[in-house]
Amino acid sequence: MIRCIVVDDEPLARSLLEQHIADVPFLEHKGSFKNALLASQFLATNQVDVLFLDIQMPKLTGIDFLKSLSHRPTVIFTTAYREYAVESYELQAHDYLLKPITFERFFTAVSRLKVTTPTIPSTIETTSQETHTASAHIFVQMNKKYVKVILQHVQYVESIKDYLKIHTTTETLVIKERISHFIEQLPGDQFLRVHRSYIVNRDHITAFTQQDIEIGRLEIPIGGKYKEHVIGILKAQ
Repeated sequence: MIRCIVVDDEPLARSLLEQHIADVPFLEHKGSFKNALLASQFLATNQVDVLFLDIQMPKLTGIDFLKSLSHRPTVIFTTAYREYAVESYELQAHDYLLKPITFERFFTAVSRLKVTTPTIPSTIETTSQETHTASAHIFVQMNKKYVKVILQHVQYVESIKDYLKIHTTTETLVIKERISHFIEQLPGDQFLRVHRSYIVNRDHITAFTQQDIEIGRLEIPIGGKYKEHVIGILKAQ
């Protein structure tokens, strides 16, 4: 179970999120708070995994509250304002949900919270090529350090202005990088740019149509200028 709390000064917004949480079997609602000060008191003596956090609140904004936490849980911002998106990604937010939040969009965000259990191999023997593929990696810069990313774990990459969200099977990393430069660092036989804002790992594709690519429950659009190239490659696999 993933323990979560809701922090929002709007009663209707809190109620909607509580209902969404109740509808997801792997989420456990531990409390709701109308302001950041009450949430701070709760976090002082309780551990949570995920914080659904509004931004515009009286006395202390969600962003200022997050910056004040020495031990930050995973944060999903819930707000009616688009202009804070870039700053939220600089704070390594897991996602940024715009109100009114539909259950479909909510579930897309929380489904990436679940840690995928690695498949246990049927034999301990692997070929040298398989071993190389499993260990292939790059380092990406996050703030002042470089973080190792195992390429096989990357499901897809999403571009938002000057930032990239690297969605892996276990976490989402946010880096400041252009998608056109980042694709050059990835092996072309494994990663495919399918849209001006998306790169996908071909190994994680579960289905595709003329309009989109599916990775489990996620649907990623195929851009018009990429369609012929993408469909041709996927059909040839």
